[in-house]
Amino acid sequence: MFVLSNFLIAAANVLNVIFTIAWWLILIRALISWVNPDPYNPIVQFLYKTTEPILYPIRRLLPQSLRFGIDVSPIIAFLAIVFFRSFLVQTLYQLAINLR
Repeated sequence: MFVLSNFLIAAANVLNVIFTIAWWLILIRALISWVNPDPYNPIVQFLYKTTEPILYPIRRLLPQSLRFGIDVSPIIAFLAIVFFRSFLVQTLYQLAINLR
């Protein structure tokens, strides 16, 4: 059972890193949106291509009444990332500990 336990710990660590990277990319995208970035800049294109699959479904699900001039999808994405990091990663850690 220690092999499965080690696998779950490794999976939890990888998920934690992925959630952290996504959090930072969304934060950077939200911050650069305030300064009207050059859309042809490779860094800006990379940020849009990596964060749009996360933010677009959130924007699509939001009702028109919640779209009051600003994009709130990064805030909802932050909350979802924090929730999944707290719930999913910690659950995997606890499951791995219980398997030992």
